[in-house]
Amino acid sequence: MSAILFFDPVCGRPYDSETLRREAMGGTEATVVRVADALGALVVQHNRVSASGRYLPPRRDPAITRVIVNRDSRALTAVRELYPNARIHLWLHDRVRPRSKRARRLAADARTLRELAVRVICVSDTQRHAVEAALRWMRVDDRVPAFTIYNPIDDGLQPDGSPVDESKLVFLSSPNKGLKFALDAFRAVRGAMPDMRLVVGNPGYKAYDVARLEGVEYLGAQPQQRIHAEVRTALCTFFPNFVIPETFGLVLAESRALGTPVLTHDCGAALEVLADPAQVLPVSAAKRVYEGLLGGCPIGWRRGPARLAAGMGLFDVYVERIQAWRAGGRPVTGPDPRFRLSAVAQRWREVLAA
Repeated sequence: MSAILFFDPVCGRPYDSETLRREAMGGTEATVVRVADALGALVVQHNRVSASGRYLPPRRDPAITRVIVNRDSRALTAVRELYPNARIHLWLHDRVRPRSKRARRLAADARTLRELAVRVICVSDTQRHAVEAALRWMRVDDRVPAFTIYNPIDDGLQPDGSPVDESKLVFLSSPNKGLKFALDAFRAVRGAMPDMRLVVGNPGYKAYDVARLEGVEYLGAQPQQRIHAEVRTALCTFFPNFVIPETFGLVLAESRALGTPVLTHDCGAALEVLADPAQVLPVSAAKRVYEGLLGGCPIGWRRGPARLAAGMGLFDVYVERIQAWRAGGRPVTGPDPRFRLSAVAQRWREVLAA
């Protein structure tokens, strides 16, 4: 039996390896499954009542030597009671900046973080730099180190020669990550290129009422195999997001691995993951006026992003980029070895063994 255990205190419902194969899943839960399965680790979920292989309900187990708490520092005290002999890690997937709401929530557990010398796991260097600043603000950085371990993608993801439909774009993220703005932008794209289509998918944990627009197909929540098939044949993953900074961006990494470029903004870890300025548009100086409206991401979302974007010519930039890619300038992309599950699992072993 493994001495490593992942503890999820925040999942909406229990999940396991089979869930990932047959259903739509959020990126965090999918990442827990991939990493835990690669390490042969146990997974405990706060709302699980019966065991399913290595996926277990909460129970006291002194044999556990390493626990990774998913997301929520409020679970640290309970985890210490359940696994008294374990070294505890806190795996953060969200943006945490000094004085932000998430930082204040984390600061409420500063004493526990310090007493347990909790090691914080971040999913990108971009996220880790902000987290380290928050730990310094909390004055626990001398006892609470932070590490970067990327979210993994399956080793088998790679281009397969699928024909590309140059009139097809895909948006395959949670709708709160800028879908309404993406639809406004797509209207402008379709106005310039009437044959363009947008395929919209959803990992299933957020539901928004969105307009039914000509040229837009809503897939709803789909298992990953279906989503990957849609990505393979698209001109690009259309993700003009400057609403919620991605701390990693599994959609970005998977699109890259499948050979499909992404059209997005330099927000969060996008440039770190894509490593290609041709796919990452700058955030203009005009948007910086709106810094702090939504967690510090430069945006005027609540003041009419479509009007702002149109006024600044941003929609024209999307049109020009897509036209150029259709005309033969589409970036060539493929898997990044940093994100391969085998490499990520090895990095977990190194951090847990240190």
